[in-house]
Amino acid sequence: MTAWVHGVRARSAAAAVGAVCAVLLAVLTGCASEDPDKGTNGVGRLPAAKIEGKAREAARGAESVRLSGSVVSKGRTYRLDMRLKGNGGLGEVSAKGGPRFELLRVDQDLYLKANADFWANQGKGDAEPTETDLAAARKLEGKYVKVPPGDPAYKQLSGFTDKDVLLDGLLTLQGERETGDRGEVEDVRTIEVRAAKGAGGILSVALIGKPYPLRLERGGDAGVVQLLEWDKEFTLRAPAKDQIVDYGRKISAAE
Repeated sequence: MTAWVHGVRARSAAAAVGAVCAVLLAVLTGCASEDPDKGTNGVGRLPAAKIEGKAREAARGAESVRLSGSVVSKGRTYRLDMRLKGNGGLGEVSAKGGPRFELLRVDQDLYLKANADFWANQGKGDAEPTETDLAAARKLEGKYVKVPPGDPAYKQLSGFTDKDVLLDGLLTLQGERETGDRGEVEDVRTIEVRAAKGAGGILSVALIGKPYPLRLERGGDAGVVQLLEWDKEFTLRAPAKDQIVDYGRKISAAE
């Protein structure tokens, strides 16, 4: 009788251990087989170079985007917050150590709006603006100055409002590509494309919806930008005529 009881207990213990092992095995097998790309656009399964290519393709095909952050160009750091589409853009730009100004381009017409201090110091270098300069600048404050296409500032300033030019210039990585971490940008799941272990730039690409580039850390500490509101419609409209003035001389904002 005692031997029979011990046998039953042994079989029960073995069954219990077996059940626990089966549960653990199921859990571990389930975790191992879980697809991290389930419910995504699938680019996370691709090699890094192809993810980058998909991101560029999505950016080129988009109707609009909002770009914000810092960009280092020719030794100067610019802060940007621009909304861009095929026929122009609008937003704010400021150079480090300099005043903020607004840009608006509709087709080929480029307008610049800034405060009196900005206009008073145009072309002055280190010299202090005169009372005449200040008086003229106050008349321009809050107005849109149309930048002539022949003005030296037109090409550089209009570049801040050109979607294709700006994206082609910014979305560049230098060095061997590899996939990096998965994360989120503005609650959208992303995967990184890293160049030269990150030293050549890090591009975060959306894993949900179209594989838009959502964040870029430029190589060489050349700035960090976010690219959001892809394909979100906004209105571009020229200013009213009574809000447009002629500066009357060359604008040195881009120098």
